[in-house]
Amino acid sequence: MAENTSKDNLPVSERVNNRSLRPNSSTFKEFMTQGWQAETPQASPLESSKYTPARLLKLSQAFPGERLVIPAGVAKVRNNDCDFRFRPDTTFAYYTGLGEDYEPGAVLVLDPQEQASSTGMLHQPILFVHARYDYHTPEFFRSASYGEYWTGARPGIAEFGVMTGLESRDVRELASLLAKNVGSEAHDVKLRVVKEADPQVTELVESIRVHAGFTDHATNQAADDELHQFAAEARMFKDEWEISEMDSAIHATRHGFDNILRHLDKAEGKENGERILEAAFDSISRIEGNDVGYGTIVASGDDAPTLHWMRNTHAVQSQDMLLIDAGIESKGLYTADITRTFPVSGKFSPVQRKLYEAVYKAQLAGFEAVHIGGTYSDIHHACMRSLCESLAEWGVLPVSVEEALSPEGQQHRRWHACGVAHHLGLDVHDCAEARFSEYQGGTFKPGMIFTIEPGLYFRRNDLLVPEEFRGIGIRIEDDVLITEDGPVWMSKKYLPSAPDDVEAWMAEQRKLAGQDVD
Repeated sequence: MAENTSKDNLPVSERVNNRSLRPNSSTFKEFMTQGWQAETPQASPLESSKYTPARLLKLSQAFPGERLVIPAGVAKVRNNDCDFRFRPDTTFAYYTGLGEDYEPGAVLVLDPQEQASSTGMLHQPILFVHARYDYHTPEFFRSASYGEYWTGARPGIAEFGVMTGLESRDVRELASLLAKNVGSEAHDVKLRVVKEADPQVTELVESIRVHAGFTDHATNQAADDELHQFAAEARMFKDEWEISEMDSAIHATRHGFDNILRHLDKAEGKENGERILEAAFDSISRIEGNDVGYGTIVASGDDAPTLHWMRNTHAVQSQDMLLIDAGIESKGLYTADITRTFPVSGKFSPVQRKLYEAVYKAQLAGFEAVHIGGTYSDIHHACMRSLCESLAEWGVLPVSVEEALSPEGQQHRRWHACGVAHHLGLDVHDCAEARFSEYQGGTFKPGMIFTIEPGLYFRRNDLLVPEEFRGIGIRIEDDVLITEDGPVWMSKKYLPSAPDDVEAWMAEQRKLAGQDVD
């Protein structure tokens, strides 16, 4: 009774193990470390490890004499003691080349060196990871986060070194290295950290700064922001491995869309039809990639004009237009971002086709505006002009095209409030921390990958548009690569978008699924 009473006095935060009674005797602990056949982890260099040295070199040369701290992050709580599947922080993934679910709690540190290496590196990159908690240690069965009894075999320190080509150390050595010579008169090393990734690492860095006399919060924040900004702007330019990963993600996304079309008959008329189609796409993401790159949008009928409809809880009806915005993330963590809008019936009605063709024409106009040295504004203005002309032709636009396009007008944005392009890569909205002058104000250069995604969104209660338009939302989104020879569609070679081709694609997939096709 006394034991039960003492456990009742535990803080709420420590009661997570109340649901089980784990043995804790010394006999059991010793028993659990015996009788296991030795297993040697296998590791080989990742393909990405051929490309990370060039990325690290640019980072090193941008911050001479400073210690740079880039955490992988930690598992995020979904609810209570259940975590979301781990996905490493984007900056960490970019500079280590580690994809999939590697490695919660890891930290990449660029430690400043007194002399540059033969390659020009001014830092020693060091990857700090957790040692293996295998059968040799009690943590094998005691640690639900890293113990291999719970998580399965995982790479150890040496294996991570082989995989990444980086010097690798035990994460327990991290604190002492971070504090070394910080603020000293002889070396005056300063710290920068990617703050959003791991709160505990950020707290450690802040405490070291305070102890060393770096107490100006605004100065420290500015230093950290500069690191994050540099990494975002570096990611604007994809190397050949990144382009290959993007191509894989886009190809897999085509298969996800195929699976949606093959499940249309199972979703049509069902109360949760949108969710059936979401599941059809998301299942392919785990088979052919790492996961979805963002929450899948399945918006049928009246839901389609809602830009970020992600509840996916409504029915799919035969007369609907069905907007799917989805992308599969590759195992290297690069995501596609593609939108297609389908007539659920398999054939566009005259009104549906008219609206679809207007969006399709606007997208082609946006692509025609892309050229090396051009800007995002070129795409935006081309798409907006095309959409304005269509709205004016239909009698929807209440002013002239030129008046609507003027800064004082913008009436057309009622039916297209969002942007029409964004960078794409490790994040669906990649490079978001870049400066405006480098993003919106920057010019297109080879290696950039971005979307072009015009649309028209007529809400069901919009009294300013013809009744036949209401409840229809259309977006066509594709991924574009800038090459030395100019722009190329990355996604259109896999996913049709012209209206006749969309109808043929739907018929093909329904036939493969054994559905009746008119």
